[in-house]
Amino acid sequence: MTTPVCTSASNAVTSAGQTLPYPSFSSYVKARQPVLLRTARSLTANPSDAEDLLQTALAKTYVAWERIEDHRALDGYVRRALLNTRTSQWRKRKVDEFVCDELPEPEGTPGADPAEQQALHDAMWRAIMKLPARQRAMVVLRYYEDLSEAQTADVLGVSIGTVKSAVSRALGKLREDPELEPVRQTPRCGP
Repeated sequence: MTTPVCTSASNAVTSAGQTLPYPSFSSYVKARQPVLLRTARSLTANPSDAEDLLQTALAKTYVAWERIEDHRALDGYVRRALLNTRTSQWRKRKVDEFVCDELPEPEGTPGADPAEQQALHDAMWRAIMKLPARQRAMVVLRYYEDLSEAQTADVLGVSIGTVKSAVSRALGKLREDPELEPVRQTPRCGP
């Protein structure tokens, strides 16, 4: 037995007396699901993830169904929900581990001391953690996540110029950090 998903919206009428194009949430989903699923598939690589993404976005739309004033703009609302949900998933993503025949161990430089490398790594993270939150986020996205300036700007919702200037200031602060002074004085490999 199925129950109606949204009963109060099924009798919805606009102020001009015209019936809305989708009188209920369930009729909207039935009519627009193939189009919305194509949009979700363009945001994910896996078809199963696209279905989950669409389901989550539709659940958010259902919660807001009564508050949506213009039901002719529902596709835009759902697309925004898809994009926002996907962005949230991307930000919370976990690194997957895959089994392989060969270990992906990088070939270290001869004579590199693992303890020194770990100390350098720790010092760098302590220096990064001293940065203001916004600069820290931009540095991590640019250099640890390897995003372009445009991608970083999109993720954070700022302009590319803001990313460039904030990253420049952050790198300047890192260069001046006294904890990283021994790194700057260490001679580089080579002639």
